Amino acid sequence: MPVLLDRCYQFFHRAFLHGVVSPLLSFSINRRIGQFNHATRTVAQTQEALLRRLIAKHRHTAFGADHGFSSIQSLADFRNHLPVAGYERIEPYMNRVLKGEVNALLNDKRIHMFALTSGTTDTRKYIPVTDQYLEDYRHGWNIWGLNAFNHHPAIKLEPILQMSGDWDEYRSPSGVPCGSVTGLTARMQKRVIRGLYCVPPEVSWIKDPLAKYYTAMRLSIPRQPGMILAANPSTMINLARTADREKERLLRDLRDGTLDSRLEVPDKVRQAIAPRLKRHPDRVKELEQVIQRTGALLPKDYWKPTCLLGNWTGGSMGPYLRHYPALFGSMPVRDVGLIASEGRMTIPLADSTPAGVLDITTHFFEFIPEEEKESANPTVLLPQELQEGRNYFILLTTAYGLYRYDIHDVVRCTGFYNQAPLLEFLNKGSYFANITGEKISEHQVTRSMSKVLEHLNTALTVYSLAPCWDDEKPFYGLFIEESDLNNKETGLAIARELDLHLRSLNMEYESKREGRLGPIQTFFLPAGAWKSWDSEHLKKTGGTLEQYKHPCLISDLSFREKILARQP
Repeated sequence: MPVLLDRCYQFFHRAFLHGVVSPLLSFSINRRIGQFNHATRTVAQTQEALLRRLIAKHRHTAFGADHGFSSIQSLADFRNHLPVAGYERIEPYMNRVLKGEVNALLNDKRIHMFALTSGTTDTRKYIPVTDQYLEDYRHGWNIWGLNAFNHHPAIKLEPILQMSGDWDEYRSPSGVPCGSVTGLTARMQKRVIRGLYCVPPEVSWIKDPLAKYYTAMRLSIPRQPGMILAANPSTMINLARTADREKERLLRDLRDGTLDSRLEVPDKVRQAIAPRLKRHPDRVKELEQVIQRTGALLPKDYWKPTCLLGNWTGGSMGPYLRHYPALFGSMPVRDVGLIASEGRMTIPLADSTPAGVLDITTHFFEFIPEEEKESANPTVLLPQELQEGRNYFILLTTAYGLYRYDIHDVVRCTGFYNQAPLLEFLNKGSYFANITGEKISEHQVTRSMSKVLEHLNTALTVYSLAPCWDDEKPFYGLFIEESDLNNKETGLAIARELDLHLRSLNMEYESKREGRLGPIQTFFLPAGAWKSWDSEHLKKTGGTLEQYKHPCLISDLSFREKILARQP
């Protein structure tokens, strides 16, 4: 009887979605995309009006008073009052907001939570999630999703597998939750829409990577999702590989309507998802036939080929994407856009490209040509002033306290959508490295290395940390000259301790080391190798030897293949 009732509910739920929600959604799609398209034809006017609203809204905050918002009448005034800066400019005001003094930075009635991010400073960054933040966040995802539905009508109103983070990791001094905004938006979905999602928000409370991936697949495999969303493609791969590696107990759970008791799943999560743990004997028979036929249990063989994969495809994501055909077959892939806790920057409107149109309706944007980043007086451009084929650092001004904020992202203009630039994410700039979301900064590397060398009572003349690809588990390599150490064992010890210090300093690196990343490995170079490399690097980048600084962090994922190195 419970199975029959569940099937009846699903039948009427789908009938309601397709009979009532679908026509309304089609109308909404055309209206919202039409509004967004109009904005892309009037970029200058749209951005100017947005900037005026942002300044006017926060004019009477402590930050606005300290930075002369009342006298800002033009873009020139705005730039004169607020030079380009990072998080350090708003941090004193944000600390007051964390203690409950919202008006120090914002003219908002409430803050739902603080989205957490990592960066170059020693302290964690807090981004206040206000009503306007949520409206802007949803707007970007709506345009992305509605456009995807237009191009892939087969996925409209089909189940969605989306991974989200914990929105309430801990509380601010004033009692406001701090964590991942994806967890909050998952909890705030309307009930009729929440039913489309295979994974309920409570799954975000699972900390063990294996348990989280397994639980997500246990809930999703029976439902035939039309779309899978997980910004980092490494998450997609881990989901697929977990189901294959754990196929025996996964089929047992699907047959028995259970979730393996040995998994590290908190009791509160088990209680929350218990109603979803149905028996699926027919589905199990289908999956058993897949295993008998192929010897494996891979998404390409048990999910529809029309399923859309939404994840990042630019920057350092290429090595992951090469695994997709073997795991997901011919499923289409669409980049989810350049999006971070600080805000959404681009909205891709086509499959198989990392480029997306600048989201000019939610944030005010400025750009610095990549080659001028270290200039004392760099050129600063507006969106409509970019040139196709050029690289830029992107600056954000948002409705929730970021002004001319340097997020350190390097983008390339690949063309234009009407008047709005199409941008492709390249990297986190010369001071960041990122394989799977850890976003290590050079500042973090040098600070950690200083402590390691002090503890080991040794020294290094020169070194670099660089990402290294491995099909099973990528890692970071520590490249040092063998002649710079008394013995090889010291080189191995430095790598081990550096790994520990980075884990304590960078929360993203710590979380990825629990599953996605391997430990730092030592690579030895012949004597004089760094001198030769620095000379060649200087020739390419220009400048003088006196001004040159050897990079302690190299973001090039292919660096290991470009330099003569060996492991002990």
